[in-house]
Amino acid sequence: MSYKTPKLTVVGAGPGDPDLITIKAIKTLESADVVLYDALINDVLLNYASNAEKIFVGKRKGCYAYQQEQINELIVSRAKSHGHVVRLKGGDPFIFGRGAEEIDYVQQFGIETYMVPGISSSSAVPAYQGIPLTKRGASESFWVITGTTKSHKLSQDVYLAAKSNATVVILMGMGKLSEIVRIFAAENKHHIPVAIIQNGTTENEQFGFGTVNTIEQVVFDKKLSSPAIIVIGEVVNRRCPLALKEGMVKEIKETFFASEN
Repeated sequence: MSYKTPKLTVVGAGPGDPDLITIKAIKTLESADVVLYDALINDVLLNYASNAEKIFVGKRKGCYAYQQEQINELIVSRAKSHGHVVRLKGGDPFIFGRGAEEIDYVQQFGIETYMVPGISSSSAVPAYQGIPLTKRGASESFWVITGTTKSHKLSQDVYLAAKSNATVVILMGMGKLSEIVRIFAAENKHHIPVAIIQNGTTENEQFGFGTVNTIEQVVFDKKLSSPAIIVIGEVVNRRCPLALKEGMVKEIKETFFASEN
C-alpha cells in the first residue's frame, strides 16, 4: 500500500438538509480515506465518501459511542494508518462543535490539519422558518449561546443576553428551558416572542411558537424535544412569509392562536 500523508480535515455538514452542505465539503468527502461522523449529520452525505471507512462517533440521548479522548486518539491512529481523515460534524464545527479542540490535539503529532466551514444551525434553522436574526426596527444584533456548558450548567451569558434587546439563539437548551424562561421573565420580558424549532431544515422538522410566558406549555402540547433551537426576540413575530410545506400554514396559525389565548 502506497504511503499517504496523514491529515485531518474538519468538515461542517450543515444543519440537516443535505443540500445545505458546501461544494468544498463534498469534494473533501470524496477524497477521504476515513470519515468519523456525528449523530446530527444527514447520513445521505456519507454517500459522497463511497470509498472511505466510515465510523460513527456521535452521541444520541446522552449515550456516547466514543468519549472525546477516544475520538482524538482515533483521528491520530487512522490518519497515520490510512491517510486522510475527515471529521464530519453537524452545522459549523467551530460553533460549539469542538472542531478547534480536535485540531489542537492532532497537531501535536505532526498531522496536517484543514478546516471546511459549514452552515450553522444557529442561523439556518430560524431562516427556514422565515425568522431573520436581525431586522430593521426589531433587532440590531444577536447572541448565540450554548444552553449547556461543559459543567452541564446553563451559560451565565443567558443572564446578560436577557438584559439586552438582541435576538437570543440558544443551542442545546431544551433541558434548561424552564430556567431560561425564568431568567427572561425576571427581566419583565414575559411577552417576548419565542420559537422552538426541532430537527430544523429536515423532513422531520417540528416547531412551536409562543411567548416567554407560554412556550413551556407549547412545548408540552406539541411534544417538542431535543435536538431543537430556541429563538427569543421580536424577530419571531417579524418573520418573512415563505412557501411552506402542505399543512404547515394551518399549523402555524393554530399555534399562534393558541399562544394568544
